[in-house]
Amino acid sequence: MKRYACMPRRRLERGPYAIIAVQPEHIEPIRQWRNAQIDVLRQSAPLTRAQQEHYYASQIWPAMQQPQPANLLVSYFLEDRLIGYGGLVHIAWEHRRAEVSFLLDLSRACDLDRADADFAEFLALMQELAFADLRFHRLSTETYAMRERHIAVLGAAGFRLEGVMRDHVFIQGRPMDSLIHGCLKSDVR
Repeated sequence: MKRYACMPRRRLERGPYAIIAVQPEHIEPIRQWRNAQIDVLRQSAPLTRAQQEHYYASQIWPAMQQPQPANLLVSYFLEDRLIGYGGLVHIAWEHRRAEVSFLLDLSRACDLDRADADFAEFLALMQELAFADLRFHRLSTETYAMRERHIAVLGAAGFRLEGVMRDHVFIQGRPMDSLIHGCLKSDVR
């Protein structure tokens, strides 16, 4: 099993939810989820299987042994069934901060109440990983304004709106604001 050298615990659990370092057998479902939900991601075109394999082989697998990787990707489970992925990305170790990344299996993402619950639990796991295990000081997110429920879950988890990038992206031909939220270790309840 692959693991990050910087993660003191191989598996973090919260009730029936758990995260582990992303594994090779998870990258194809992740690619499919990304391609199906491209409108909520900073991804400009669908990924091919070869592109996905190349990215993980050149960027993610080698970085797992680094003491301070730029990205820390995890697979997300509910009762030992893979339901999503995400992690800490754009990590600035010297400033003890990272951006939270998150994506669910499309079937779960379409059930809004279930998706909200899954996202809330994922945020709690990321806060535990970042603040307790890695001793980070700050987490941030970037979310497109159309994701109102997602934004509400962020607020309930202690993330505060810190800025709006007006008409930052075009989604289906329409300009869309991008919202920046932040959470300090001291904001976690």
